Amino acid sequence: MTIARSPTWESGPVTVPPFAVVSGGQVQQALRGREKQIVALIEDTYRLHAAGDSVNPPSHFLRFPDRPSARIIALPASICGEAGVDGLKWISSVPQNVAAGIPRASAVLILNDRRTGYPFACLEASIISATRTAASAVLAADRLRRGRHPTCVGFVGTGLIARYIHTFLAGTGWSFDAIGVHDVSADSAAGFRCYLEQSGATGCIVVHDSVEQLIRVSDLVVFATVAARPHVSDPAWFAHHPLVLHVSLRDLAPEVVLASDNIVDDVEHCLRADTSVHLAERLTGNRDFVTGTLADVMAGHVTPSADRTAVFSPFGLGVLDLAVGKYVYDELAGSGQLHFVDDFFHELRRYG
Repeated sequence: MTIARSPTWESGPVTVPPFAVVSGGQVQQALRGREKQIVALIEDTYRLHAAGDSVNPPSHFLRFPDRPSARIIALPASICGEAGVDGLKWISSVPQNVAAGIPRASAVLILNDRRTGYPFACLEASIISATRTAASAVLAADRLRRGRHPTCVGFVGTGLIARYIHTFLAGTGWSFDAIGVHDVSADSAAGFRCYLEQSGATGCIVVHDSVEQLIRVSDLVVFATVAARPHVSDPAWFAHHPLVLHVSLRDLAPEVVLASDNIVDDVEHCLRADTSVHLAERLTGNRDFVTGTLADVMAGHVTPSADRTAVFSPFGLGVLDLAVGKYVYDELAGSGQLHFVDDFFHELRRYG
């Protein structure tokens, strides 16, 4: 799968692109049922990033002294070359939203024309963000399964990301004999179980009272929580060496990290912001415990050991959001469904 051009070309007259606004409904329509295509797109984007054909600076965190649990993150990025696009994801997280009955996270994605710098689209991006996160996790699960087929998957945390990861697992052909569920909120765990039943999930569905119980019976463990600090600290829970998708990044204590093979999406990005692997680096004073990146695994440079727990910790790269956002834009453009805002850029004459 390739990433299509932005709307203006490298040659020809310089023009300001029209500006489109893409709703969440349109995003969902463009992505629904495309799990295999999106996983392939994410794989291509990881390879492109590993080859140096992207610009992906550190994410910037906006935090609030009066709202310490809330944050807004800016993820600027650029996919290089004539097929590329520039842009920014602006995503907020307010955990208190859940109690009010609305999702924790909300986001927009801005796509910029590479030739003029003008933005040409604003897309609702909570779905894009969940989609790229799920596709990345499922790609890692496929590449790190070490010749085994997990029969029991366990979800720690049962929000939107967990739902999307399950959707992508099912949409790419995964099936399980059992699905374990655990959440600190009993209502959330029950809601996720109801979703699984209604989605036609195969296998028995078990709600576990403790994280330990879920981990010990699962050979694929998905952490998709809002944990700000480690709450899983005993390596013995992982004695059966499951494959762990540590999507929420801060659930595992350094002791668990150091007892595992650790695969990240990008070393510099992931070892910061008090992630579990960042805490392990602080404890040891080195990065020797990092086995490699997912791109290293895909290229055959790294093979996780069969007798150690494999942990995938993806910090989340802005280039992935760009790739998925541009895919959505192109799908809608191709079907004539883009909604343009007339006269969005008004002052287009230098001297009026």
